[in-house]
Amino acid sequence: MNRLTYIYRSLATVAIVSTFLAASSCKKFLDVVPSELVTSDQVWGNINNANGVLANLYSKMPGSLADGWTDEICAATDECYHHWGAGFYPLYYNSGAWNAANNPYDIWADAYQKIRQCNLFLENIDKVPVPENQQSYYATVLPRYKAETRVLRAFFYFDLLRRYGAVPVLTRSYAASETGEMQMPRLPVDSIVNFITRECEQAAEILPVSYADGDLGRISKGGALALATRTLAYAASPLFNGNPLYKDIKNPDGTALFSQMADKEKWKRAADEALKVLNLNLYTLNTVAGDPINSYSRVFNTRNWDEIIVAKQQNNSKNIENECLPYGGWFGGWGKYSILQEFVDAYEMNNGYPIHDPASGYDSVGTWSGDIFGADGYSENVHFDNISKMYRDRDPRFYATVTFQGSKWAIRHTANTPVWMSWWGSNGGTSQGWPKSTGTYPVSGYNPRKWISPDVDMLNYWTSPDAKRNDPVIRLPEIYLIYAEALNEYNQGPTAEAFNAINKVRARVNMPALPIIADDNTVAGFRARVQNENRVEFAFESHRFWDVRRWMIGTIVDNGPVHGLNARPTTQELQSSGFDVNSKEAGLSVFYKRTVIQTRVFQPKHYLFPIPQTEIEVNHQLVQNYGW
Repeated sequence: MNRLTYIYRSLATVAIVSTFLAASSCKKFLDVVPSELVTSDQVWGNINNANGVLANLYSKMPGSLADGWTDEICAATDECYHHWGAGFYPLYYNSGAWNAANNPYDIWADAYQKIRQCNLFLENIDKVPVPENQQSYYATVLPRYKAETRVLRAFFYFDLLRRYGAVPVLTRSYAASETGEMQMPRLPVDSIVNFITRECEQAAEILPVSYADGDLGRISKGGALALATRTLAYAASPLFNGNPLYKDIKNPDGTALFSQMADKEKWKRAADEALKVLNLNLYTLNTVAGDPINSYSRVFNTRNWDEIIVAKQQNNSKNIENECLPYGGWFGGWGKYSILQEFVDAYEMNNGYPIHDPASGYDSVGTWSGDIFGADGYSENVHFDNISKMYRDRDPRFYATVTFQGSKWAIRHTANTPVWMSWWGSNGGTSQGWPKSTGTYPVSGYNPRKWISPDVDMLNYWTSPDAKRNDPVIRLPEIYLIYAEALNEYNQGPTAEAFNAINKVRARVNMPALPIIADDNTVAGFRARVQNENRVEFAFESHRFWDVRRWMIGTIVDNGPVHGLNARPTTQELQSSGFDVNSKEAGLSVFYKRTVIQTRVFQPKHYLFPIPQTEIEVNHQLVQNYGW
């Protein structure tokens, strides 16, 4: 029963755990009625059921995919737009129409239920009877189980921290009779950071550096230290490090919840923690010889264990392909997301220059024909005909992440199928252009490509193999980039070690080493490089939503109009082209025009979530966040 993958797939056999531990009878964290204790003997009286509790906690670990494509959080950023209409979560955030009583990404009650489950596990696991013939085995693994649970609990607290800042910290379970004890104030941010970091570092002393195949997916020493690294990076960032917006947020007893002293030593602490992970020498960046595009893309459509430090295992499925492949035609997906032009413009040229730099060679006028190696998801030369010059010679990660007008995709029943994003009337579904009878066509002229497996054929759904992938909760590039960022901020300029760290991430996709332009040698210039490297490296991995908050750039990048190409031309535009309005030539002639897709609202109060109003009504020790 020690195989985590087996436990994941056998949760149905331990449904008792879900029944007793999934939730309390009241949704509010501060009004906990521990109904699971009524029959707790059935859980803690059997070691197999106790194992199931831990597996259940692993399944609830916050990851990239659960917060990305499923909950559409990527479309609440400047990465993309969710074009299925009103009622979907990103609409609330992009319009600013969310508040303490209506916050779709609120996790307060759910997170504290998970934390309660962790506390119950830690309090009871040593009491669980173990068969005599298994006692030697469990004497070894139970201390590790407790260390894993402490890191999982730290993950849940980190998820609260990045949303709400200061929160109450509970390290034991509470009975229904302890209602007075449940009137708890928020703990200051620095104290929460110290708690999470201490839990991870102490657990790391117990956890193994790696696991055998049967236990792949469990949290290792490196995973614990990586979570500590991420937490310390958030603590050092402007959101939590001397932010004057939050100077008046204090508990009823006057305790300040957000330190007003900007302390650069917090960056030093983050750098030191990152170096602990790097010095383990356990993780390597995925590479495919001579193929920078697939060196990157295969991290996301295969089960990678070398680069991913913390992996949340996923069942084999076609779910992502179903949501992200273009709609209709040869692809058979739902075409749910439209990538924004702002995101496309973030990719540098392959000479390392940003596209706005005069020396970059970027050209958005006219067309180009040529070969790109590996751009279809396989390691092949793919010939492109008459595509826009704006897509020529870009960072290889662009070709692994974005489907654009004229790009090609190899699927099982046909090779190198082109994708037409411009409007092409009366085309029998060949074009992905917008003016169709359904809302599944991209409004921006772009579709996602990252995550999609070239082995999946949606038109042969039942015979095509499912994609096999891990959810990359924390990858090695994040640790390199935190190390680079922290050294730059601490030293007020990049050091040789900072350049070396960011260049390792860039080298994997054959991007030139920094510095390239003069600004790269300044604190602000290097900061811009690190932030952009994060943006393209972790596209659609649920990083951007939180990064723009910790860096406090949301009022710049998520406020105002966002753009795509003209995939929805008017009849007048098509008529003025001089071509038949239903022809491919007409649609293409007006396609490469930047068009406003949506006007977004991001106010300073949006950097942190509001404390749920229902919680404030129950716990009078809770004070509200800024602006809510």
